[in-house]
Amino acid sequence: MKLIVGILGLLWKLYIAVIFTVTSLLFYPIIRPQLGSKKGQFRAFKVFVLWSWTVRVLCFYHVQKVKVSPLPDGPYVILANHISYLDIFLMYSILPGHPFLFMGKSEILKYPIVGAYFRRMNIPVFRGNRIKAAKSLIKASKEVKNGWSIMIFPEGGIPDDNQPQMIPFKQGAFQLAKNLNVPIVPVTFTNNHKLFSDPTMILGRAHPGVSRVYIHPFVSREKVSELTSVELSDLCFHIIGEPLRKEYPNLNQ
Repeated sequence: MKLIVGILGLLWKLYIAVIFTVTSLLFYPIIRPQLGSKKGQFRAFKVFVLWSWTVRVLCFYHVQKVKVSPLPDGPYVILANHISYLDIFLMYSILPGHPFLFMGKSEILKYPIVGAYFRRMNIPVFRGNRIKAAKSLIKASKEVKNGWSIMIFPEGGIPDDNQPQMIPFKQGAFQLAKNLNVPIVPVTFTNNHKLFSDPTMILGRAHPGVSRVYIHPFVSREKVSELTSVELSDLCFHIIGEPLRKEYPNLNQ
């Protein structure tokens, strides 16, 4: 039975790969001309939202917003746990109200289609090089001043083991929020790892279904200013982790 489930999961991953590739190629001629100017990049964000909805519909992923709290005036820093590549595709249609850029690992630049988008519409982080990593934070600061919010997975990647257990947050996101004195919007994904497991897990779980997401009350500018980056990290870790602890009681052990 486990083998059958694994084979079905593999077929579903292949289907998603086809949908992602085809839609990427279809949307590219629309997005590419917009990337040469600041105003064009804001228009391109709206196309990314449409792309996200298209992938959701074609791949039969419904999003249940279990908790939806009011958002602050932008720009702000969005923080979410990271349990699946699905987190990235869904985020645009989950929070379409204020344009944001992803900060993510520079390895994405190596991917033929994704790299082309990521290079111009997002901010690569070179984690192995302190100077380049610092430049990424400087670039993020400039983009916030240009009106963009910043989306960061503070774990630095998808944890390898014991999902959806979170791993300690890296401090860059909190230093950025403090330096710019912008609010933080915490977001929790609770089951995307069950809907779409790591593609390198050939027979890992993958199937259509309902993605459950929590949009928590934002951390105000005043709170960001008041707390140290470590205290902010601890606070956001607790907020984002709370729905996971409720849904998966074994994580409390």
